[in-house]
Amino acid sequence: MAQYAIGDLQGCYKPFAQLLEIVDFNPSRDHLYLVGDVIARGPDSQACLDFLCHNQHAISITLGNHDLHLLACVALNKAPNPKDKLENVFASSRLSQYVALLRAQPLAVFLPELDTFISHAGIHPDWSVSQAMELAQFAQQCYQSDEALSYFANMYGEHPKQALNKLNSHDKFKAVVNTFTRMRFLDDKQQLNLSNKGPASSAKVLSPWFKHERFKHDRTRYIFGHWAALEGKTNMKNIIALDTGCVWGGPMTMLDLQTSEYFSSK
Repeated sequence: MAQYAIGDLQGCYKPFAQLLEIVDFNPSRDHLYLVGDVIARGPDSQACLDFLCHNQHAISITLGNHDLHLLACVALNKAPNPKDKLENVFASSRLSQYVALLRAQPLAVFLPELDTFISHAGIHPDWSVSQAMELAQFAQQCYQSDEALSYFANMYGEHPKQALNKLNSHDKFKAVVNTFTRMRFLDDKQQLNLSNKGPASSAKVLSPWFKHERFKHDRTRYIFGHWAALEGKTNMKNIIALDTGCVWGGPMTMLDLQTSEYFSSK
C-alpha cells in the first residue's frame, strides 16, 4: 500500500487527476492524505468533492479554513463568497453528501509508523503532538455535535489571547481552529498573527511558526498546506509545505510518505 500527501486542491480537479495518474493511485490499495482546502477559488470544486465522496474509504482530509467555511455556510444558511466559485456545489442535489464527507474529517492526523503529523496550517510550537491531537479531537467533537451551529457562528475572527484552559468552549474552539487552519506567523509571545499572508521573509517582527527553536531538534515530520506564498520552501527537512499555489498558477504537489519522493502536476 502506498500512502501519499497532497497539497491544497482548492477546486483544481485536472491537476489533481493528473497527479493521481502519475502515481497510478489505486483506491483499493493506496491511501491519500489531503492537507485541506480541497475546495474554493478553483474552477471545479464539485468534481473534487465527487471524487473524494466516491473514494472516501481511501482518503483522509485534515480540514482547512475553506472546508470549514463551507460547513459553516450550510449550517448558518449563508451564501458562499462569490470568489469561492461554489455555486454549483451549493446548488447540487449532493450537497448533503459533501457536507457529511467534510464534517466526518479531522483537523489533524498523526501517523506513528511514519512519525508524521499532518494538518492544514501546521502545529503550534507550544503543543506536543499528543496535545495537538487532543485539541484536534476536541474541535472535531464540537463541529460534529448537535451544537455545531453555535460553534460555527463563533468560529470567525481573532480569538482571546488567554491560555486555552482559561477559555470557554466556544473561544477554545475558535483558538484551535485558527491555529490548525489559519496560522502562518507568530509574534514574540507565540501569539498568532492572522493578517500577514506573505512569504516567510515578509515580516521583520514576526516569525513563521516552523522557525521556532523546537523544530530544529524535532525528529517528527510535519506536513502542512495553506501557505502558498512559501512556494513549498521551508529550508527544513522535517517541515514539509505542500501548498505550491496551484490555484494561483503554480503546480500541485504530492509527496510519497514512505519514499519521500515528490510529484508535481505540469
